[in-house]
Amino acid sequence: MSDRRKFLRKATALSSAALLSSVPIWARDLTVALQSSEGISADKMATEEEFWYYIQQAFTVSPGIINLNNGGVSPAPKTVQDAMKRYYDLSNEAPSYYMWRILDQGREPLRANLAKAAGASTEEIAINRNSSEGLETVIFGIQLKAGDEVVLSKQDYPNVINAFRQREKRDGIKLVWVNLELPSENEDYLVSQYTKAFTARTKLVNVTHVINWNGQVLPARKIADEAHKKNIEVLVDGAHSFAHLDYKVPDLGADYFATSLHKWLYAPIGSGMLYIKKEKIKNIYPMFAAADDPLKDDIRKFEALGTRPFFIEQAIGKAIEFYDMIGSERKFKRLHYLKNYWMERVKDLPNVRFNTSLSPKWSGAIGNIGFDGRKPGELDAFLMDKYKIHTTTVVWENIHGVRITPNIYTTIKNLDVLVEGITAFAKQAR
Repeated sequence: MSDRRKFLRKATALSSAALLSSVPIWARDLTVALQSSEGISADKMATEEEFWYYIQQAFTVSPGIINLNNGGVSPAPKTVQDAMKRYYDLSNEAPSYYMWRILDQGREPLRANLAKAAGASTEEIAINRNSSEGLETVIFGIQLKAGDEVVLSKQDYPNVINAFRQREKRDGIKLVWVNLELPSENEDYLVSQYTKAFTARTKLVNVTHVINWNGQVLPARKIADEAHKKNIEVLVDGAHSFAHLDYKVPDLGADYFATSLHKWLYAPIGSGMLYIKKEKIKNIYPMFAAADDPLKDDIRKFEALGTRPFFIEQAIGKAIEFYDMIGSERKFKRLHYLKNYWMERVKDLPNVRFNTSLSPKWSGAIGNIGFDGRKPGELDAFLMDKYKIHTTTVVWENIHGVRITPNIYTTIKNLDVLVEGITAFAKQAR
């Protein structure tokens, strides 16, 4: 309560000065909220609704629908939208001049900012369009021959699975499958499922840091350490973990890592990042051939995409600013709090089944719920038809349920509606 009073006192003192400012109202309020939060722990701020209300005002989400499918693509804050539109208008004034001679000159500063956010070197970061492109660059570019083994999970993302299957069909590599029983809070179990699959022929292991179907966090570093003991390289799918969980990319021990920036960084749709350890770059063929040596030791060889949407790429910088403004720890604490808020309130409903852990070590914002005897699609449709809540149905391998993913603009009032809807469905199910 003392922290709450502290926040409100500081907000009141600052608000009158903010009203005299010439910046937009939503930005003034957000500035006030950020200044008022100084000195308050991330744990305390996770439940400070006044603060997160001002964060919500930075977004332009529709009030006519409660979007709880942020795991697919997240909306961008207004600053990012405005930057992208401004750069697009500029591009159309004289495309070849403003795209190639002006906007493209911002790529190296952007690379430096992404590297800082990732905790990596600028010489290890490539800018692309999404995690699928980054992961498939490695999958198709790594030098494997017939008989070489790759360990991956049946719970991995379909694009990743299909890319490896294509290499299996084309090059004769062997895919060794792990089938995870989830959710799990047993680190030894999760690590051992991968290590038991390692053989003398294993060359690469793919690890999905946060499984998209249910939000399960995997102990990527522990798996990577065990793989490296056997000279096995490690590819980490960070599509759902970057700018979501509180970590730096090198913490994972990955040789290769890719993510979509339009998910948790809130960058424009169609932006991504690829990380490759400096010493590994020379071994990977680029997906799109560069003009000179495809095996050169330069991360920029992975950016030979031809004409690209520079207006999207350069707006990533504003998303990084927004992320830095909130702070990685504070953001994760809020996201995990939102997930647990609704799950705690429906956990005792009859026949309810959670496919996601409530522990902050094993989960973040993504939750997955099901009801015994009912199809996931029934709950998904019920929430949309009766409450205008947008979620998504998951029926993949051994994970069946409805994935529910709030975001930092999601309010507690939104989640109270969700709890009401799930409760009503449970009563109907009886």
